[in-house]
Amino acid sequence: MTPFRLDPKQTLAAATATLCVLALIGLWATSGNAADAQPAEAQTPTAKPALTVSTVRPVLGRLPVQLSANGNITAWQEASIGAEANGLRLQELRAAIGDTVRAGQVLATFADATIQADLALARANLLEAQANAQEASGNATRARGLKDSGALSAQQINQYLTQEQTAQARVEAAKAALNVQQLRLRQTQVLAPDRGVISARTATVGAVVPAGTELFRMVRQGRLEWRAEVTSSELGRLKPGTPALVTLPSGVQIRGKVRMVAPTVDPQTRVALVYVDLPTSGDLAAPPRAGMFASGSFALGDTSALMVPQSALVMRDGFSYVYRIGDDNRVSRIKVQTGRLAGEQTEITSALDAGTRLVATGAGFLNDGDLVRVVEGAGAANPSPAAPRSAASATR
Repeated sequence: MTPFRLDPKQTLAAATATLCVLALIGLWATSGNAADAQPAEAQTPTAKPALTVSTVRPVLGRLPVQLSANGNITAWQEASIGAEANGLRLQELRAAIGDTVRAGQVLATFADATIQADLALARANLLEAQANAQEASGNATRARGLKDSGALSAQQINQYLTQEQTAQARVEAAKAALNVQQLRLRQTQVLAPDRGVISARTATVGAVVPAGTELFRMVRQGRLEWRAEVTSSELGRLKPGTPALVTLPSGVQIRGKVRMVAPTVDPQTRVALVYVDLPTSGDLAAPPRAGMFASGSFALGDTSALMVPQSALVMRDGFSYVYRIGDDNRVSRIKVQTGRLAGEQTEITSALDAGTRLVATGAGFLNDGDLVRVVEGAGAANPSPAAPRSAASATR
């Protein structure tokens, strides 16, 4: 049997082929590991901010303390103007509802023919009484001169003196009767007792009215007041001179001052009246009228308050929230209690640090834990989303 022998050339070729195969296997393994490593690095997620927001910090300030109330507007004082003459016919009316009158102005007149006749009779009676008194005075003077002569008895002298006194008394009575008729004549004119505005008129031309019948009603001096209803627990906070701001039904606001606080409280409602003087200026387009219902508030000074802009507040499910920005630029939602309003600022009555960074605007588009891009500085424009968000997340 012939022994098997390898050809050196064939041996060298086989070794070369083996080395090539091993090199290819190594390159494939290296490229595979590199390919596996590159996707692993690419798969690491990078968080994107939900919004670009500006920040604001709560500030301490002073806010006014106000006490709200409701009530009616009424006349400061209302005068009832009636007829003093009895049984006379109303002849003329010179004032209407809404007229502004001065003190002593003639508002109405009655027919005075009968009074003129009575006045003439009274004058005649006075003249007669004066003539009789003059005659009696002369007789009494002569009787006094004859007192010591004995020509007249003491009884006759006393009679003449008595007649003088009686005649003088009749003169005084006639003068009084004349004054009565002159007074009746003056009463045929109805005069305004004070300056003011006529608020009602019940007089009718031609009517014969008895004495005391109301003809006009007048708001004295044109002054109106707001009678605010305040509970007994709040009554002690008010005093004369306290400023008040009254809002009319038309929306017009007028300023007044407390004139008086009622000394008693209604035992049924536990409510007291506060009388507020209103200005009498007629410059308002819609001035107050007696009988109006108005709301208002009393200024009781001011107190310190922690305030944030209204744009930083978010209302959800009937509660107020703010969004605090953490050091990692992620937001956290904080429930707060709100108080008074002052323009664009709202008071925060719950615990909140003054140095807390809050989202100034656009917080309604954020959720608890969202990442934001912060642009420092107050008063920034409306926030713009850094990346698109779904409709569901924007409306939460």
